[in-house]
Amino acid sequence: MHLQPGRYRHYKGNSYQVIGVARHSETEELMVVYQQLYGDQGLWVRPLEMFLESVLVEGRAVPRFERCAPD
Repeated sequence: MHLQPGRYRHYKGNSYQVIGVARHSETEELMVVYQQLYGDQGLWVRPLEMFLESVLVEGRAVPRFERCAPD
């Protein structure tokens, strides 16, 4: 699985900057490192597989995170 760094929008509306993909030191699971672009601008990690999955919203599947067009 490949993920480009850049700005992504969460299906609930907030924006995040994907910094890159890292490997968990114990499990070797691929994790997305990203920063929220609001509030305290905290850093977060989420399993790559979960980051790329779809979620059901009002009965239809939508991406959990969708890449925004470059500025």
